Amino acid sequence: MAKEQMQVLNALDVAKTQWYHFTAIIIAGMGFFTDAYDLFCISLVTKLLGRIYYHVDGAAKPGSLPPNVSAAVNGVAFCGTLTGQLFFGWLGDKLGRKKVYGMTLMMMVICSVGSGLSFGHTPKTVMVTLCFFRFWLGFGIGGDYPLSATIMSEYSNKKTRGAFIAAVFAMQGFGILAGGIFAIIVSAAFNAMYDAPSYAVDPIRSTVPQADYIWRIIVMVGALPAAMTYYSRTKMPETARYTALVAKNTAKAAADMSKVLQVEIQAEPEPEKAKSYGLFSKEFLHRHGLHLLGTASTWFLLDIAFYSQNLFQKDIFSAVGWIPAAQTMNAIEEVYKIARAQTLIALCSTVPGYWFTVAFIDRIGRFKIQLMGFFFMTVFMFALAIPYDYWTHKDHRIGFVALYSLTFFFANFGPNATTFVVPAEIFPARFRSTCHGISSAAGKLGAMVGAFGFLYLAQNKDKTKTDAGYPAGIGVKNSLLLLGVVNILGFLFTFLVPEANGKSLEEMSGENEEEAGTSRELEQSHSNNRTVPVA
Repeated sequence: MAKEQMQVLNALDVAKTQWYHFTAIIIAGMGFFTDAYDLFCISLVTKLLGRIYYHVDGAAKPGSLPPNVSAAVNGVAFCGTLTGQLFFGWLGDKLGRKKVYGMTLMMMVICSVGSGLSFGHTPKTVMVTLCFFRFWLGFGIGGDYPLSATIMSEYSNKKTRGAFIAAVFAMQGFGILAGGIFAIIVSAAFNAMYDAPSYAVDPIRSTVPQADYIWRIIVMVGALPAAMTYYSRTKMPETARYTALVAKNTAKAAADMSKVLQVEIQAEPEPEKAKSYGLFSKEFLHRHGLHLLGTASTWFLLDIAFYSQNLFQKDIFSAVGWIPAAQTMNAIEEVYKIARAQTLIALCSTVPGYWFTVAFIDRIGRFKIQLMGFFFMTVFMFALAIPYDYWTHKDHRIGFVALYSLTFFFANFGPNATTFVVPAEIFPARFRSTCHGISSAAGKLGAMVGAFGFLYLAQNKDKTKTDAGYPAGIGVKNSLLLLGVVNILGFLFTFLVPEANGKSLEEMSGENEEEAGTSRELEQSHSNNRTVPVA
């Protein structure tokens, strides 16, 4: 039999949706807005960086980043994120969610600004300083994953918890959208002010000196939304679940939540010290080992597909003709066209997908949404890959983009959102942030495989047609087939993850049973002590 839940936790579980839920979504969500803006805006300006810093006199095509530099600029933030997820995830369970929450945000603000101020005039110094700041930016972003998810899950009520956590994650969609729209505005304004011929007409004058400001402005603006929510983050009380279950201070938990919920909550006696098992102990592996394998593997597999798509997005657009050949544009026009294409995809598929999850996650459940997402991603990947030659014809471009958008839609109305929600619900409070950090770090590992593995794999099989400096790959068609297989694996590993819909966090993590077991043992020992043997 499970022990009765603490009054303060029960009050949170049955609370009606209130204003504080929405402020928590905004405060936690702004971190994700910045995360998405910062991680994705770099893909808008990589072509521009190539033109500015790697121009080759007399070349038929504009300068582009050499493969190793491109991989470093795009990938160094992922390395930082992975490290940050593990480190801050662990720290959030050790020190408390609130203490660590402000740190991650401050890091994001400082490093966003630092990225834009990357100093030096030689390509090497600019790229090294940019990579340095982007690594630490990623480190801060990494901390935001486990902390935002854990804080939101511990603040939420039972009925709408899935939607609240998903809404925090869905702010990513707005971040991507904001990055695209801002890049469109900045590039359009610069293009109007500094008229330049296309590369084919005049290679030197096609990149005006002022273009160097564009990427810096785009990268730095990511700091604004994060800076605006810093004060609110420092004022949030620690979550009641951390205070009561980990810090074992039920009086403070009751006092904090009485203020937040604006109801009177009685402080209960301190809980007896439960015989708690450690992370990765035999007991942990017995209870949650498969769950952790499930959350980490599905996130890993999803991100391989998700990030590989995102990074060869601009190449797909060029292939189907949405972005004209580089030499027919000047540097600023190219930024405008890439940003426009990314914004259209975000508007039509990325943003709606996220909010579909928010709307349906507590009705359909996490498990079904994740299965459905992986299933349709597989279907659409194969639909793009098998008749790939058909899609490359000019007349069929719109169909290609529609299927491509649907793949994105079902990633977001599917595993991209659910893999974020579930690890924040199914582990005990004392490991919740750590386990979420481990799962999301597995995801970032997948993102690296997707981003870099497929940067090389998607190259043309014919060495003469590959991008400058890259070896021949397996081609886009075979890359898409491979991604279809990855999605099938994601579908299968989803069966390891339990359904948390409508259940309390303590019910999911087994903490009520733990407490109950401890109480029974204590009662047993008291009764044994009372039975005095007769001489």
